Amino acid sequence: MAWLCLFMILSTCQTTWALDTRSESKLSHLTRELLESAREPEFFEWLKRIRRRIHEDPELAFEEHNTSQLIRSELDSLGIEYKWPFAKTGVVGSIGSGLQPWFGLRADMDALPIQEMVEWEHKSKNNGKMHACGHDAHVTMLLGAAKLLERMKDELKGTVKLVFQPGEESYGGAYHMIKEGALDNFQGIFGLHVAPEIPVGTVDSRPGPMLAASGRFIATIKGKGGHAARPQDTRDPVVAASFAILALQQIVSRETDPLYARVVSVGFVEAGQAGNVIPETVRFGGSIRSITTEGLVSLQQRVMQIVEMQAAVHQCTASLDFMEEKMRPYPSTVNDEAMYKHAKQVGEALLGESNVLLAPMTMGAEDFSFYSQKMKAAFFFIGTKNETVKTVKRLHSPYFVIDEEVLSIGAAFHAAVAIAYLDRHAIDTQ
Repeated sequence: MAWLCLFMILSTCQTTWALDTRSESKLSHLTRELLESAREPEFFEWLKRIRRRIHEDPELAFEEHNTSQLIRSELDSLGIEYKWPFAKTGVVGSIGSGLQPWFGLRADMDALPIQEMVEWEHKSKNNGKMHACGHDAHVTMLLGAAKLLERMKDELKGTVKLVFQPGEESYGGAYHMIKEGALDNFQGIFGLHVAPEIPVGTVDSRPGPMLAASGRFIATIKGKGGHAARPQDTRDPVVAASFAILALQQIVSRETDPLYARVVSVGFVEAGQAGNVIPETVRFGGSIRSITTEGLVSLQQRVMQIVEMQAAVHQCTASLDFMEEKMRPYPSTVNDEAMYKHAKQVGEALLGESNVLLAPMTMGAEDFSFYSQKMKAAFFFIGTKNETVKTVKRLHSPYFVIDEEVLSIGAAFHAAVAIAYLDRHAIDTQ
């Protein structure tokens, strides 16, 4: 009897190993086929044309009308159905049977209020605006994935949703897309962001918390102004603001576990205009960040307490605005562990295990976090670094450039993650 049990266990292990081997072989074949297609000269030239058109015409948050029109035109030419507008300019395309599961791929569309300093043929034509965070590449990679997926639409075991989202830069476009129902009934979602710190041909991410929760604040301290020669007749808001700013620094240095990541940064101070006049009012503001969403709420409470108390000590009054409607605070971006593992396996099949890296947690923020609160989500960075063409400037730099080889890789990665997700879900439900 013991021998029979052992035989059954060994048989089960062999069957599982055989299924895993076939699955890995199929995934390897899929990723190779997709990447080869995306690197075909005609396909690659098409990707570059799209990216450069978007780069020349950068548009700020919720003003991405031309970008949205370009996306819809390309989807029309590919025969892909879509719905719009969501959150003013957003577009959601659909490829596949229309049946569940629905799996989302996301790209953000908006540019930054930065003057481009890179001198090249496709430099921004819109003064004071630039795609300095790579969203032109994100849109292009997702359109590339759409083209790859459309070729395989009859083989998809479900539906891939293409989410082109406005207003990622500080304005929470993802929140508004969710609020307007653009992502209803999705089972999962995947997103990519270009990363100039890692080489082309590599990607990185991590399971669990990856990016910080982030919010803004503006504090106004009101006192009593007067002549600088008679401070005794005033209630000096400059002194009150100075003490408040210094006290805010102790939230991190004296109230936070050194192994727990938080940031409190004051970015501006506005007071009077004359050196011999004590002003009535001082305004200052900045950014607060925490690796958890709960930590951000705690930071908001402490910022309010400290500013109000310091103002009171100096016989002034204070008010705070956390701009929760205009610049909605972002939750922490948290990768679902199973979805992270899925995307990691696809990345390894596409690029090789050594080219899928473990990303450090950082205090940057992303509104992809709103999606990760609603459904199983995975967010990855994709390398654009190529030292031979000096592509090592940081995101949000006026000198930011990318190696366009990333466009083909990103298109294939998007498509492979979606196809493999639908395939595995079909296996799970059989």
